[in-house]
Amino acid sequence: MQRFAAHEFLETQEALRTKHAEIEMHGLFAEMAQDPQLKNMITRHQRTVINAYQQGINLLLGKGVNVTNMPHVPQMRMMEQTSVGLHNPQMVPPNPHPSRLSDLTISTIMLNWHKNGSMVSMMWANECVDPQIRQYHISGANLCQEMAYETWQYMNARGFYQTPQLADHTMNTMVEAYQRQPVMV
Repeated sequence: MQRFAAHEFLETQEALRTKHAEIEMHGLFAEMAQDPQLKNMITRHQRTVINAYQQGINLLLGKGVNVTNMPHVPQMRMMEQTSVGLHNPQMVPPNPHPSRLSDLTISTIMLNWHKNGSMVSMMWANECVDPQIRQYHISGANLCQEMAYETWQYMNARGFYQTPQLADHTMNTMVEAYQRQPVMV
């Protein structure tokens, strides 16, 4: 039996429990989503998490899944052209007693899951000594950031998540405050 360091084993257990919950939550969200494009994205994200879950199980069971040599293929799909700047932003008040979650709420929860998943997975990777387990968590961080960006694109295209932009003079003033470092020979 392959032995793991305590930190990497416990963090991989945590990652698997988290993926287990995400698989189930994605299933619920897919049932609740109204927008077919959101349903499709949720289903694809769920498949990604299922594959990552199975890889983690295989690693812990010593089945020889070699994540170190696995090329990373981005899963992200460009949904639509992103929009920067505010365009009459409005936020509907939250419903404290919903029988079904809105597409806004579903996509917001997904965005935050994936953003946090990326950060936590990288933190877990930093605690690993086994190269395969370390790479497993790094791959998880990359997949999460890609799913977060795809979710943000969906939200941005629907006006759910608008991105403020600084005025040109403010940006120019801030950029011009930096000086290039002289080239050292």
